[in-house]
Amino acid sequence: MSPGGKSAAASNPGWHAHAGPRGALEPLGGGVTAVPGVRAAGRAVGLRASGKPDLALVDCGEPVPVGLVQTRNQVAAAPVRVSAAHAADGRARAVLLNSGSANACTGEAGESLARASADWTADALEANAADVLVCSTGVIGVPIREDVLCAGVPTVAAALATDGGTDAAGAILTTDTVAKEAAVSVTDDEGRTGIVGGMGKGVGMLAPGLATMLAVVTTDVPLDAEAAQRVLDRAVARTFNRITVDGCMSTNDAVVLLARGGATDPPPEAVVADAVEHVCGDLAEQMVRDGEGVGHVVHLTVTGARTEEEAADVGRAVADSVLFRTAIAGGDPNWGRVVAAVGAGPVAIEPDRLSVRFGDVTVCEHGAAAAFDRAAAEAALSGADVTVEVGLGLGEARATLLTSDLTHEYVTINADYTT
Repeated sequence: MSPGGKSAAASNPGWHAHAGPRGALEPLGGGVTAVPGVRAAGRAVGLRASGKPDLALVDCGEPVPVGLVQTRNQVAAAPVRVSAAHAADGRARAVLLNSGSANACTGEAGESLARASADWTADALEANAADVLVCSTGVIGVPIREDVLCAGVPTVAAALATDGGTDAAGAILTTDTVAKEAAVSVTDDEGRTGIVGGMGKGVGMLAPGLATMLAVVTTDVPLDAEAAQRVLDRAVARTFNRITVDGCMSTNDAVVLLARGGATDPPPEAVVADAVEHVCGDLAEQMVRDGEGVGHVVHLTVTGARTEEEAADVGRAVADSVLFRTAIAGGDPNWGRVVAAVGAGPVAIEPDRLSVRFGDVTVCEHGAAAAFDRAAAEAALSGADVTVEVGLGLGEARATLLTSDLTHEYVTINADYTT
């Protein structure tokens, strides 16, 4: 457990933003079901040997505009391919999610089962199968028991409720220790109000290009399919694609935005886009905080870049460095690990302009060692939250990523993952 214990609540869900959201935000309960008209459920149907909840369903009650972002991994799981096909028309009604098996590398039988699960969900909801998206998480290469899933779908559909968001969030966990939910209302300067809610899972294989994660986000702000995709793309780029725990990309990643609509006086797209980014940022931080074996959450900011994209690329190079993350685990202010990772990255730099700060302590300036108090630097790396700043001295752009230390516990968890 991380210092102070793990919590489902994010301490700084605005870590990803350069400025405050365009609208006043008010936290809400309910997660994905904070949006009126959305129902959800999570149940234990026998997919996991542990007997823990393992099947979740989110239902909007009717087809609505949808945005979908999925893994770029070429070894894409069957539900990734099926959901991409079903969302191609820009509409979806429901999302079925299972834990216990990734349904990845399971051949034609796995793809057939993913399609069948959409059919069974559609039957239970009296809907069209093409309006059902499917997501899976768990061990790769392990088939899902068809009889158990077939019997479980009607069970979870019968349990759908307007307050079922927390149950749904709990049913998609793998090595997560806490369920992850977030919801806000957003009100603009003219008093127009909308709601955004969401749930997610993920604690390992967290890397840019999404994470080993699933997330469903809903809003009562009416958006067409193009706007929903545009809003989601922007949010993912600044949140889920700026976290990493181990630099590994999963086969099953998916983030779904369901624009349920229904708000009587909704704010414009720019305002709801900031609210969606806020909720995604909250969920992303919860994932890193609950990361496998995480002892320290690292807020890694790159400043002085030519562009935001280059700042993010430099941040990824550092955040994916095993040597950097193990140094953080040991509280070792070895700034050489940082500059080495920057130099090995994809962005052209000028080494004599580099600077590094651990907390408030400058440990490197002009590409060389600074005179610093080692005890103060070690103290800056000792808390549950650590800040690291890398200055490039090349421009005005900046980006912040969230990463973590790499600990013995992480190795233990993943050494025994399938056993």
